[in-house]
Amino acid sequence: PGTAQFGENIAGDILSPEEVLSAVDQHQIDLVIVGPEAPLETGVSDALRSEGILVFGPSAAAAQLETSKSFAKNFMARHEIPTARFQVFIDVAGAKAYLETIPFEFVIKVSGLAAGKGVFLPESKQEACAILEDIFEHNAFGESGREVVIEERLTGTEVSLLAFTDGQEIVLMPPAQDHKRLLDDDQGPNTGGMGVFAPSPYCTADHIRIAKELILRPTITGMDKEGAPYSGVLYAGLMLTVDGPKLLEYNCRFGDPETQVILPLLDGDLLEIAAACAASNLSQIKNRIQWKDQAAACVVLASQGYPGTYPKGVPIAGLENLKPDDLIFQAGTKMSDGTIVTDGGRVLGVTAVGESLQAAVAQAYSLTEKISFEGMQYRKDIGKPRSAYQAAGVSIDSWNSAAEMIKPAVAATYTPAVLSEVGSFGGLFDARIFQRMEHPVLVSSTDGVGTKVILASQSGNLGSIGHDIVNHCINDILVQGARPLFFMDYFASSKLIPEQLAEVVTGISEACRAAGCALLGGETAEMPSVYAEGHFDLVGTIVGVVERAQILPKEAIRPGDVLIGLASSGPHTNGYSLIRKVFSNVSLSQNYPELDTSLGEALLVPHRSYLGLLDPLLVEGDLIKGMAHITGGGFYDNIPRILPEGCGVKIDRRAWTVPPIFDLIQRMGQVPEEEMFHVFNMGIGMVLVVSRENAGKVSKSIMEETWVIGEVMNGEGVIVA
Repeated sequence: PGTAQFGENIAGDILSPEEVLSAVDQHQIDLVIVGPEAPLETGVSDALRSEGILVFGPSAAAAQLETSKSFAKNFMARHEIPTARFQVFIDVAGAKAYLETIPFEFVIKVSGLAAGKGVFLPESKQEACAILEDIFEHNAFGESGREVVIEERLTGTEVSLLAFTDGQEIVLMPPAQDHKRLLDDDQGPNTGGMGVFAPSPYCTADHIRIAKELILRPTITGMDKEGAPYSGVLYAGLMLTVDGPKLLEYNCRFGDPETQVILPLLDGDLLEIAAACAASNLSQIKNRIQWKDQAAACVVLASQGYPGTYPKGVPIAGLENLKPDDLIFQAGTKMSDGTIVTDGGRVLGVTAVGESLQAAVAQAYSLTEKISFEGMQYRKDIGKPRSAYQAAGVSIDSWNSAAEMIKPAVAATYTPAVLSEVGSFGGLFDARIFQRMEHPVLVSSTDGVGTKVILASQSGNLGSIGHDIVNHCINDILVQGARPLFFMDYFASSKLIPEQLAEVVTGISEACRAAGCALLGGETAEMPSVYAEGHFDLVGTIVGVVERAQILPKEAIRPGDVLIGLASSGPHTNGYSLIRKVFSNVSLSQNYPELDTSLGEALLVPHRSYLGLLDPLLVEGDLIKGMAHITGGGFYDNIPRILPEGCGVKIDRRAWTVPPIFDLIQRMGQVPEEEMFHVFNMGIGMVLVVSRENAGKVSKSIMEETWVIGEVMNGEGVIVA
């Protein structure tokens, strides 16, 4: 149904060279683009060429690069194309024996075509043996499983680099990044692809240059030397390792769903390119092939049960409400009694183009919300920067891979005072900046994100906790009047996943840059015996500086001074053990009307930094007497930390409107109000102590709504009334 609206569909068996030739003759077709891999294997392109028809697609002999993984791996070895170590097996006994000899983690691949389902990443040798038995003894993949490839499991970021070629010339397409696993956070079984985005920000110009010269060019040259010239689309599945790009596999056609994001970025005529490749004159038009300076994202909507058994014939709602220029690729559909229904595992590819990857992803998900069918499943984390969460184990390679991923983010925070490079044993910070100060005092603080990391991990939004840890620490030194100089992080986990660390550090980097603070260094620890599987912790240390005369709190705090409250962005980083208990049986995707968003999004709003808001006031020096960061312990424990002996405070509970998230927590958990104020910030993330006569001036100087929430009084402690 997806193509019928644009032209005529021709019925017939596309795997039959005879039927394809008959259709070509009947409709006077002079150019055929062979899309899927199966017709290539059956010789459709060869039959067409023998009749003088132009074909965009390789011969059956050249297509062995995809249709036989054993052929492809041996070809890579013959032509010294960088790839993983491997062996090919034709029986279960030999394969099992090999598993006992290898010192590295491995992947099992069915050699023949398996519709994207023939790749296995076993977590143990016992699981691997069961997979091998299923392939060889139970004939799970038929003839496609006659040979099996066992190869080293590479770590890094996986990307797809496609190229147009006529057998001589090569024209690259933007690199795309696929999401293979069924579920968020790269959990669940492998699929043919649950979503994709392009261009991949992780595939640099150097990666592309190396891949072209060491992988794609030798492939085209090698196939020509072996008597099977290659033309059409050459798809290189790459792993960006610390040693450079390595080839995982070939595809001999446009990949699915990579095509759905690559071709919308083409600023030119695909038909002209296909014809040039088929006629062996790509060189004549290659300089006219251009790509839009935009990004594209695709979300795959799959049937219930996919990649296993799934129902067919389920009505699809919402397609009729889409605009003509919305990009909805129908992968597994058919028309039944005038209604479009499901007819495959991966049903629709919902695609959008935007000025940025973030914009493209947002638009793709916006379109997704308009479509529905019973049992519809799709990933919610397509295009998120963590990419794939590949289990890497405790290994130097994993750390090196992670280090390469985070280097750009760390370096982006460096100020002229940073003298060391990323990866140094210690961070060097030039102290000459203190020469401009009369009496500089260094202020430091260390804190952690706490159990909020569990919710972040469950939701797949790890970048938010990077902001959390930096902003929390900034506020902790800000209350003493200090501006941040540099930050250092500590990330500890049961198993280091480079992409996971990269997303966290990217969030840290963004928060540091916003504060003008250098991410000077850090430590990553992998401790499976300390942390439960899949768990991690994030801690940070910040160092700032303040003139001694401007240190807060000041001794001048006295009864009669007023408290000005600044809004929080949510629970910040405190009270999440209680929050997790309250919502233990509630999905993070649950929507509550009062929140105007999902529960997960409301709880994972990053901890707010008050540096930009308060810095102008601190420059004046005398307006603010003290500041209290409302963190763990709420109002009762934090405000007294800045008060002189003999002083307490009275908080007017009615002075501001408590945000709905706190009311929801209190109601759902049946938490007493006093305890709420003892655990949470209740919508007030920072409290300023100012003289009554300066209160109006301070409030007007802050570029947002503030509230006078109480006053300093004689006595001790905090009263909330």
